[in-house]
Amino acid sequence: MTVTATSSAPLALSLGDPAGIGPEIVVKAWQALRSQGPPFIVIGDHEALASASAKGASILARVGSPQEAARVFAQALPVYDMPLGVPVVAGQPSSAYAAKVVAWIETAAGLALSGAAQAVVTAPIAKAPLYEAGFGFPGHTEFLGELTANAPMAGPRGPVMMLCAEDLRTVPVTIHEPYAQAHRLLTTAKIVHTGEVVAAALARDFGIARPRLALAALNPHAGEGGALGREEIEVIAPAGAALRAKGIDCTEPRPADTLFHPQARAGYDAVLCMYHDQALIPVKMLDFWGGVNVTLGLPIVRTSPDHGVAYDVAGRGVARPDSLISALRLAAEIAARRREHS
Repeated sequence: MTVTATSSAPLALSLGDPAGIGPEIVVKAWQALRSQGPPFIVIGDHEALASASAKGASILARVGSPQEAARVFAQALPVYDMPLGVPVVAGQPSSAYAAKVVAWIETAAGLALSGAAQAVVTAPIAKAPLYEAGFGFPGHTEFLGELTANAPMAGPRGPVMMLCAEDLRTVPVTIHEPYAQAHRLLTTAKIVHTGEVVAAALARDFGIARPRLALAALNPHAGEGGALGREEIEVIAPAGAALRAKGIDCTEPRPADTLFHPQARAGYDAVLCMYHDQALIPVKMLDFWGGVNVTLGLPIVRTSPDHGVAYDVAGRGVARPDSLISALRLAAEIAARRREHS
């Protein structure tokens, strides 16, 4: 059974790919948040974090529990050490890290499910090395959905990915799918279910009493009455009608090229996008450094930075922690709202 975390419980932060910028941005996030919080415990490799800090291991503290992490957070970065057992070369991906990267995610999720942690925040992973080692999920979102599948929760279940930047929230209905196949995977039922999860999460986790959803069209000009594609007529518009019939405020399909400017954003709380890049490009254009990925429809809270492992700059000391800091703060905000309504 899921246990509601207390306000004194820290966040559980899985380290992600140790050869990417994860260790560096985790250290920098702690330096930025150590005085005001939210506190977090890092699940990962102590030595990888020490190597990412100009002060080495002197700023780190090995801890055995989230409670201990909360106590030491202002003085040292608390690490629940699950050693890799192999050396890490910054910027060099390796499937040798995969088993521990997966174990770190599992451990963080377990802490959140038990109530020992308020939420899970995940540093970036690289999918290719995990796939090489046999990882059977497209990414964090789907894996966390599996890890929490047996835990009870109120409302429709995801996992559903939401991207947040400033006043924009976007949700891809199809996620990590080749563009050539995404339109074939769109169904009215999939859009409706995604909309139900999003509406429930906006109310529960974001405090929006009556969420307003917008539907992005798949084709140029929303299909131009069928002349440029019939998905709007046959798939997307029926989904909007079904959501409205369920009492959810939802638009008809709108041309995506006019959906993301400031005036348009004022008319909805989240937009359902039909494929990955349709959702991610506007978020990254609006706030490239500070965007956050939130997983909706889980019995636990989960956020992550809206960027990848950045092997090209790993180990150079130039990675920016903005997105991770935003993810940590948003996770704490959502966890607080859930406690208020539990």
